[in-house]
Amino acid sequence: MGDMILGNAVPKFKLVFLGDVYVGKTSIINQFMYETFDNNYQTTIGIDFLSKTINIGDRPMRLQLWDTAGQERFRSLIPNYIRDSSAAVIIFDVTNKQTFDSIDKWIEDVRNERGNNVVIVIVGNKVDKTDERVVTKEEAEDKAKNFSTLYQETSAKTGQNVKELFNGISKALSEDKSQPVEEKKGIGLMHPGLAQEPKTKQTKNCC
Repeated sequence: MGDMILGNAVPKFKLVFLGDVYVGKTSIINQFMYETFDNNYQTTIGIDFLSKTINIGDRPMRLQLWDTAGQERFRSLIPNYIRDSSAAVIIFDVTNKQTFDSIDKWIEDVRNERGNNVVIVIVGNKVDKTDERVVTKEEAEDKAKNFSTLYQETSAKTGQNVKELFNGISKALSEDKSQPVEEKKGIGLMHPGLAQEPKTKQTKNCC
């Protein structure tokens, strides 16, 4: 069995990526997985799945990355993927106020399915577009504080803070050593800050 280390199964954690269309969910995942960015990447249709094994200290863990479509017509599918998630990554575009305002509804969807038993991180993406920015860091941090979530700013295009985003989530997930994704009950919020490890990948339902 490929996910067995010294007789122990590698723990798996499900991360669901949420947010309106064109905020950069797929681009952030691709930057984390492959350190690439494609300006012409097409929007996700339905759900895409990738996974990557990283090490937290000397302990491996597998992150299952579920990339959801932002279009309204796929919205009814989203609760099914939130339901057993360990972490919800809610992304908005710092150059688009509407995507920032939508965070409230995305968080409501997560809370309805998972209560407080999930790590939630709000991500302000496209911070490389400084001249087009309309949502300030202070506004975003205030929203994260009001919802008791983590906050991270990223640029999927340049790679800025993408590793830090996943490292912080991984650190939070690693605090609960006993429960794999299939039995995950709840984990506390932590702050970012662990080193990235090598890449492995699985792909399904390419968009």
